[in-house]
Amino acid sequence: MCSLPRITRNQSKMENELNKACEILRKGGVILYPTDTIWGIGCDATNEKAVERIYQIKQRTDSKAMLVLLDSTAKLDFYVNELPSIALDVIEVADRPQTIVFDDAKNVAPQLIAADGSLGIRITNERFSQSLCRRLRKPLVSTSANISGQPAPAVFSEISDEIIQAVDYVVDYRRDDASKSKSSSIIRLGKGGQIKIIRE
Repeated sequence: MCSLPRITRNQSKMENELNKACEILRKGGVILYPTDTIWGIGCDATNEKAVERIYQIKQRTDSKAMLVLLDSTAKLDFYVNELPSIALDVIEVADRPQTIVFDDAKNVAPQLIAADGSLGIRITNERFSQSLCRRLRKPLVSTSANISGQPAPAVFSEISDEIIQAVDYVVDYRRDDASKSKSSSIIRLGKGGQIKIIRE
């Protein structure tokens, strides 16, 4: 008879946090959560009212589109009308978190799509945000946890009380992680496979 592996305290804590965060997101709420880069403000990327709240929290104009996270490259086709053939190769060789701006986006809240029809998407490999996307079964908005124009916090302790008080739920998992992460690189990938570096 095979014995089941014990669930560690960290695994149990993460599972509890995933359940709580997912419940809030499904109700149209906004959360503060750890990502594969810096801490982010997030919501269900298909919920227009929730997306609008994030713009209000950040005091940001909705002409500045926000990126979304997905847990798998297999889901890209559902959010991009014409996926460039080179896209999967670009993602596979990336050695750090990389946001790709795709043309002709679809199936997300309209405020997230730029005036030219593009959308920034990142495939997250970080355990919590990846698991949350998978459980929600929808893309997750990911924008830095700061008022627009202010420095993006590298760790949880740098997030302002104003942001913390404005969201519906603050994830407890990884709050004590002091390792300072950086924002992702950003590239734009045209339909013909043209690559333009926006941020290294």
